[in-house]
Amino acid sequence: MKLGFIGMGNMAKALAAGFISSGRVEKNSVFAFAPNQEKLRNNSAEIGFVPCGGLFELVQSCDVLIMACKPYQIEDVLSEIKEALCGKVLVSVAAGWNFQKFQDILRDGVRIQCVMPNTPAMVGEGVMLFEAVNSLLPGELQKIKDLFSSVGIVEELPTRLMGIGGAISGCGPAFMDLIIEAYADAAVKYGIPRQTAYRLVSKTMLGAAKLQLETGSHPGALKDAVCSPGGTTICGVDSLEKSGLRGACISSIDAIMLKKI
Repeated sequence: MKLGFIGMGNMAKALAAGFISSGRVEKNSVFAFAPNQEKLRNNSAEIGFVPCGGLFELVQSCDVLIMACKPYQIEDVLSEIKEALCGKVLVSVAAGWNFQKFQDILRDGVRIQCVMPNTPAMVGEGVMLFEAVNSLLPGELQKIKDLFSSVGIVEELPTRLMGIGGAISGCGPAFMDLIIEAYADAAVKYGIPRQTAYRLVSKTMLGAAKLQLETGSHPGALKDAVCSPGGTTICGVDSLEKSGLRGACISSIDAIMLKKI
């Protein structure tokens, strides 16, 4: 597989680095183009991909192209290269673009898959949402899923659920970071040094999440297991319930979905 990145921002860097370090693709089989050539060369030296001087050079060098530029740039990029894309695979990681939107521009000459990744892909713990509708051949789809699974879990969703899926996994890391920061502030308030507080809280969140994933237990059951009758944890849970934690979490997603409408 000859893999080409159109754009090399933070998400593209995370994906490229993850793909290469996992061994799923060789360094000399990963190409990238970005308008800022100096930054591209610096990223190339860091990650190991092959930098390209132009879009056509990139497209001609690759079988699979990953659309990783800003969403507002995509139409201009496609107007330049859509003829050259004929017969190739295009994987988009751009927010707001789905299969039908690409299909309307590219027609049947390009095989398309839309994916919504998130930033924890940078450490191999991402969520990769694959839009269920695509025009990839069965063997191609499996290869692309295998590739993306090197930087996180792969979940497939119908088009109608990609928006809410992206709100949860794409925006969710920011919400988790707020919680980490808040509990770290509480730890600092009672005397724990700042960096130690971040480690304690982040590892606690990571451990709780891993416990739920690996056991498949209902989060409520895991919560109950920590809440002894008359104990300290249930007092904290009671305070969070009175403060409207659940409602605040749901409202944050409502705000995102309303904005999309």
